[in-house]
Amino acid sequence: MAVKLRLVRMGKKKQPTYRVVAIDSRRSRSGAFLEIVGTYQPRGLSTAEPETVVTIDNDRAVRWLRNGAQPTERVARLLERSGAMAAFRAGATPVTPAEPVLETATAVEVDPS
Repeated sequence: MAVKLRLVRMGKKKQPTYRVVAIDSRRSRSGAFLEIVGTYQPRGLSTAEPETVVTIDNDRAVRWLRNGAQPTERVARLLERSGAMAAFRAGATPVTPAEPVLETATAVEVDPS
């Protein structure tokens, strides 16, 4: 059985939240999963706090990576932010942050020329 770490969409219409899950790669996007590894809220917790919130259990994520689970591209970026990929590459036991990682969206200016 090939295991992937990928996102499962949750939440309301136009207000997505995602779970980072370990799942059999042959299952559908919202199919039965093996374990919840974390959450990802791209729109923040509320309209007053628009920061992206990433909460990953680094110990569980590193365990799945060591057992051969393949993360999708987006999940790999989330694991980089949380520090799980660095811990996996180093072979050390990761330190789980006490609070979720908050990011503020930044605007990118494009040169019109």
